[in-house]
Amino acid sequence: MFKVGDSAVYPAHGVAIVKRIEEKDVGGRKKKFYVLQVVDNQMTIMVPTDNADSVGLREIISTKEVSNVYKILKQRDVKIDQTTWNRRYREYMEKIKTGSVYEIAEVLRNLFLLRHSKDLSFGERKMLDQAKHLLVKEISLAKQAKEDQVEQEIQTIFAS
Repeated sequence: MFKVGDSAVYPAHGVAIVKRIEEKDVGGRKKKFYVLQVVDNQMTIMVPTDNADSVGLREIISTKEVSNVYKILKQRDVKIDQTTWNRRYREYMEKIKTGSVYEIAEVLRNLFLLRHSKDLSFGERKMLDQAKHLLVKEISLAKQAKEDQVEQEIQTIFAS
């Protein structure tokens, strides 16, 4: 259970703040909802409290998990899917939609590595930016660090 004021990650939208917990009448039954506000765009999302797990709402990762994310980003001996860009795009979008920080890290790493061997499509470039943004936001909260610092750490990983 989240409390008002908690940070949570909502899949594909990133970090959100629990603004309030409301009770609404749905089909003649009372249901509790988390009212979330996405940090990036101030969008409001309502998630039934009893459905939070199934939609992928989760807590911010721990500092220990940050090092696991960095390990994924540092891996270089991975096989990059060489299929058409639109098939790769669909596959990567599915990973981003899971909300898993590890899946998002894989997408970022793979697109970064792919960018060195070929030009990315417009959609892939946007996805690379989205994956990086989602990771930077969450890692900066997990480490209680500035986003610029986290972005620099990620750039350093890919520069090596």
